[in-house]
Amino acid sequence: MPEIRVGPLKRAQGSIVLPGSKSISNRALLLAALSSGTTTLKNLLDADDTQVMRNALCQLGLSVTDQANHVCVVEGCGGQFPVRDAELFMGNAGTAIRPLTAALAMQGGNYRLSGVARMHERPIRDLVDGLRQVGAKIDYELQEGYPPIKISAAEIHIQDVIQVRGDVSSQFLTALLMALPLVASEPVCIKVVGELISRPYIDITLKLMARFGVVVECPDAQSFIIPAKISESVYKSPGQLSVEGDASSASYFLALGAIGNGPVRVLGVGKDSIQGDVAFADALALMGANITAGEDWIEVAGVKNANGKLNGITIDCTEIPDAAMTLAVAALFAEGPTRLNNIASWRVKETDRIVAMAKELKKVGAIVEEGADYIVVQAPASPADWQSPSEGIDTYDDHRMAMCFSIAAFGPNALKINDPNCVAKTFPTYFAEFAKVVS
Repeated sequence: MPEIRVGPLKRAQGSIVLPGSKSISNRALLLAALSSGTTTLKNLLDADDTQVMRNALCQLGLSVTDQANHVCVVEGCGGQFPVRDAELFMGNAGTAIRPLTAALAMQGGNYRLSGVARMHERPIRDLVDGLRQVGAKIDYELQEGYPPIKISAAEIHIQDVIQVRGDVSSQFLTALLMALPLVASEPVCIKVVGELISRPYIDITLKLMARFGVVVECPDAQSFIIPAKISESVYKSPGQLSVEGDASSASYFLALGAIGNGPVRVLGVGKDSIQGDVAFADALALMGANITAGEDWIEVAGVKNANGKLNGITIDCTEIPDAAMTLAVAALFAEGPTRLNNIASWRVKETDRIVAMAKELKKVGAIVEEGADYIVVQAPASPADWQSPSEGIDTYDDHRMAMCFSIAAFGPNALKINDPNCVAKTFPTYFAEFAKVVS
């Protein structure tokens, strides 16, 4: 579909079973591949980004078999990929290219990793710098600091504390954490230099590594101690692992439950989630939404305010960078401005999300202020100030732009969203599921 028209909508009600978390799915695929034994992954996300990881693992000689009902069986390689020379196309999947780069650098082989044009604009320097500290040989093919990259066979020596910046993307630290146990003859210390953003994503990494038998110690907020390798195969299959529903995807439906008066319940993620984006529900509660939650579900039933509107808030979004995008669109239905702080990581995602969000929100009549690491959004002053842009809402080949702006269809006008198929990156059936709960 080149475009989809939605709204104007009045009510949201029902329940949604969430697809598996992208962050958990791609980490679990790689850990299962590196482990000894066979791992059955349940509720694995089936979307573009996880297909990128599956395809890469198959090219590297792994057996990755999809079964019915989002079950995938991975035969582990015990830490050594069978194929030592490959060209891998990674699309625009940051959760695939970054950890895979680190794992490949430990293999003693020759590999080339590339992606779509936008991937070649997304930084990878901090990870490469970290890997070079242990002897990895990695060269940039085009622009310094960005893919495509070439990994050449090299001998890995860990002689000192490994330092990595944490203020651009937590995925660089995740990649080092997952790869270095493969070669750690002695305990290895990774030290984060400066601020570590998106810490909950690191917690996901650490919890999954523990499920595969590698427990990382954290003596302080900036230090991570990887244990010494005690056997040829470091990672051990847990046998089965169930992937939580995607908390970032939950945010769109939770917002619908508030703006569309609910109740809307998401199934597959709840108060016991290991994902940081589950905190979106807390942010929505601060805006005045009625929220209840169980172990594996969250429900939103309208708002507490008598006028039926949310409240504008100021919030630090360091730990919920993806779900924060949903707050920006939810701000269209709030009284007073909503300020989202510490969102600099938006600029190096699938698109520059601060620029894109500001431009598209202004199209529907919002008052927007953008800065280097923040955005302030205020709703149109009156129903008459809402706009229905004839050119539609552009999505920049960014799945989250498309999903976020579906919420704006609760304004007084119908809305055209361009290139809705970009949601295939993480949630191919999003608009079908959306249609089931709105009217």
